[in-house]
Amino acid sequence: MKRAALTLILLLIGILAVGAYLTLFTVHQTQQALVLEFGKPKRLITKPGLNYKIPFIQNAVFFDKRLLDLDSAPQEVIAADQKRLVVDAFARWRIANPLLFYQAVSNEYNARTQLSNYLEAALRRVLGAASFEAVVRDDRNELMRKITGQMNENSKALGITVVDVRIKRADLPEANSLAIFRRMQTERQREAAEIRAEGEEASRRIRANADRQVTVVKADATGESERIRGTGDAEKNRVFAEAFGKDPDFFSFYRSMQAYEGALKSTDTRMLLSPDSQFFQYFNDSAGATNGPSSSRAKGDRGARAQPPAEDTSSVREAGTPEPAPATP
Repeated sequence: MKRAALTLILLLIGILAVGAYLTLFTVHQTQQALVLEFGKPKRLITKPGLNYKIPFIQNAVFFDKRLLDLDSAPQEVIAADQKRLVVDAFARWRIANPLLFYQAVSNEYNARTQLSNYLEAALRRVLGAASFEAVVRDDRNELMRKITGQMNENSKALGITVVDVRIKRADLPEANSLAIFRRMQTERQREAAEIRAEGEEASRRIRANADRQVTVVKADATGESERIRGTGDAEKNRVFAEAFGKDPDFFSFYRSMQAYEGALKSTDTRMLLSPDSQFFQYFNDSAGATNGPSSSRAKGDRGARAQPPAEDTSSVREAGTPEPAPATP
């Protein structure tokens, strides 16, 4: 008896659990639910919590309340100035009316397909009426607002609200990009060549000016040095003339010594001169008197002087020069 009662109680608990599972359902904070009765909408539940339905007659369909994303494939668009663009855009949307959404597209997959078509059409219409510069640089935000507005007009019938549309990338096709890159590279090379030519011209001008200034400075310095040297030489000659004018004989002796020093400096010097040459006046006579009329006048002026031996008047020969052979009778 007790065993039968326990079995009945467990059976009732199981029936109640199955009934609760089939009757009760939970709506989360990020969801909203639509209760259907034989496929027809009965009521909409937007608040989170525990709710009920009639088992086997009603069922609940859940929809996301959060923002959903729509990422379209890159597509080619021709701008108003006939320039081709590759545009990659995305959109953010939410389910505003679950009942209308269910009646129009039933699920998110169908909704994404329809929104992708709307996004592609809006991009072509709006960007096709704008210039390349407006899309890439100037009016992108305004163009995005226009695309969002057009998508909202089309998606109202689907129970969807498009919150925002953004362009991730808007570039020229690869072939156009390469052509533009080559053109830009050529322009930069031309500008670089012009800058180099201008720099070379400036450097040559500066170098020529510097060389001219160097030449002028050198010429001025050379002229000034020559003037100073001439002044110094004149002063030197004046001093020498004044000093040597006091004793002409000493001046003659001093100049002869300088001539001997310059002429007999090398070890292999050979000189062919007459023994009574003026050059050897101090070799023959310490007073500088030479043989001949000039020597007689010198002796008369200076007084009688002893004549040097006959062998001292012979011509000077270099050391090592052989004596001439005696004449054969």
